[in-house]
Amino acid sequence: MERANNLSIFFSSSNFNEYKIDCSIFLMSIVLTYVFMHRWNQRNLNSPKSWPFIGVLIELLMNYHRMHDWLTEYFVESKTFKPANVEHVLKTNIHNYPKGEAFHACMEELFGDGIFNSDGEIWKQQRKTSSFEFASRNLRNFSTIVFRDYALILSGILHQASICGKEIDMQELLLRMTLDSICKVGFGVEIGTLAHELPDNRFAKACEDATSTITYRFINPLWRLEKFFNVGSEALLVQSIQVIDEFTYSLIHKRKAELQGAKTTDNNAKHDIMSRFIELSENADNSLTDRSLRDVIINFVLATIYKELLTFEENQANEVTVYDPEEPKSFTERLAIFASLLNYDSLGRLSYLHATITETLLAGGQVVYSSYAMGRMVYNWGPYATSFNPDGWLNKEGLCQSASPFKFTAFQAGPRTCLGKDSAYLQMKMTLAILCRFFNFHLIPYHPVEYKMTTTLNMKHGLKLTITTRQS
Repeated sequence: MERANNLSIFFSSSNFNEYKIDCSIFLMSIVLTYVFMHRWNQRNLNSPKSWPFIGVLIELLMNYHRMHDWLTEYFVESKTFKPANVEHVLKTNIHNYPKGEAFHACMEELFGDGIFNSDGEIWKQQRKTSSFEFASRNLRNFSTIVFRDYALILSGILHQASICGKEIDMQELLLRMTLDSICKVGFGVEIGTLAHELPDNRFAKACEDATSTITYRFINPLWRLEKFFNVGSEALLVQSIQVIDEFTYSLIHKRKAELQGAKTTDNNAKHDIMSRFIELSENADNSLTDRSLRDVIINFVLATIYKELLTFEENQANEVTVYDPEEPKSFTERLAIFASLLNYDSLGRLSYLHATITETLLAGGQVVYSSYAMGRMVYNWGPYATSFNPDGWLNKEGLCQSASPFKFTAFQAGPRTCLGKDSAYLQMKMTLAILCRFFNFHLIPYHPVEYKMTTTLNMKHGLKLTITTRQS
């Protein structure tokens, strides 16, 4: 009884309060010492400095808006972005570096089990089908015509803007052109977002919002909680996915109906990629569902949009035909005549244009490599790594020479090399050859040039230009 009374007196006395304070000070000293030693041990590291329990999250959040430049600053010093290291990850030991569950979870709402977000047999099946289609001569010829047609539509819009002295957002127009041509080549449908009146483009806006959100997930430790309560950016993602699904499933159902009613003759053969996947889905031995087809569409669309460029070459060619710049019909006729000369083979001979596009692509997962940062490493590319120098891609004969895909990683490398690489170059060269021959582009003074952090590296404020037609 006396012992209990003594304990009661102790816990109710000032002695116990002093004891609590002493324990708190002791524990705080241990924590501060641990934090200090943790930071002290990193003082000579050429990498982001981490904190206990949260790693580099604080510095990541502070630099998220300039993530690619932030990474570049560190990797210039650490020199780990060497082609041999990338080859180890993307080819030599690729089976040790799958996308993984964490990556798949972040991307699942948008990409599903598509080719960019899958491993194993699911990835192999899509890769095999897609590679067969991309190697098809029919698809190549069909896409050449489609790319030419949409480049001419874009030229018509730019010509009207030059006559009216109207400011345009070149990024917006290029994205619309790319989306229209993807849907035509990939899915055999015309959606008409590239038009003089620029109709509402809800699908493209939804894709941009969705890619921004899933990119932010990689540094946001609370994204699962936000998703559970449907708040913040996760609420916007839900709305965006609804718009995307509405668009893609309507494409699938429309295409299926067209194929069902089409006659099986050579004249009615469909050259688009979706038709091939739909045919596979009707095979009893195949597990492709409408959801699988939806994932194919989204992966295909976003892969192609991301390759479209916003850079224009100063074309040196001399044109002898004279036209009246005040006569729109004359200008349109010359555009059509010039475009008719461009095909897969003639575009393949435009070495300097190919070099210019490749030089631009230098500027640009949980083993991370950054195409943007790798393209700026002096130890990979020499003293001109940070300057725009298309001549660096040309050999003594003036022909464009390729670099190792593990050094120039804009199109991935190894088994996951981008299947649409040649198609992307074809569209970019077709478009640039026409636009740079007939137009001058002038950047709006003081227009801010910043990138936006999404899975597709867009310009945050667009690309605002004014247009003038070239004189003969």
